[in-house]
Amino acid sequence: MRVWIDQDLCTGDGLCMDHCPEVFVLLEDGIAYVREDRAVLNDPGGAASLAAVPGWAERAVVAAAEDCPGESLRRADGRRDGVTTGARTERPGRAAGWRA
Repeated sequence: MRVWIDQDLCTGDGLCMDHCPEVFVLLEDGIAYVREDRAVLNDPGGAASLAAVPGWAERAVVAAAEDCPGESLRRADGRRDGVTTGARTERPGRAAGWRA
């Protein structure tokens, strides 16, 4: 799984860091970014900011997407459009495209 954050939607609550501080970080600007191997990928909202998520962290990243108030977490996958959003579905607590 590879993820990035749409900084235009990030509310800076830091819930993603609560779930998985190994993958998410808040910077001085109050916005969350992804990190990979301790390197912060802070090219806002694009493919250059895709972080590979270790297998052991996938469930925590999914939980972060489900709890994100700004619905700003994005996941790149093998789909044709390449990206699914963390948008809410009809069932509360489940984010579309975020099945680990």
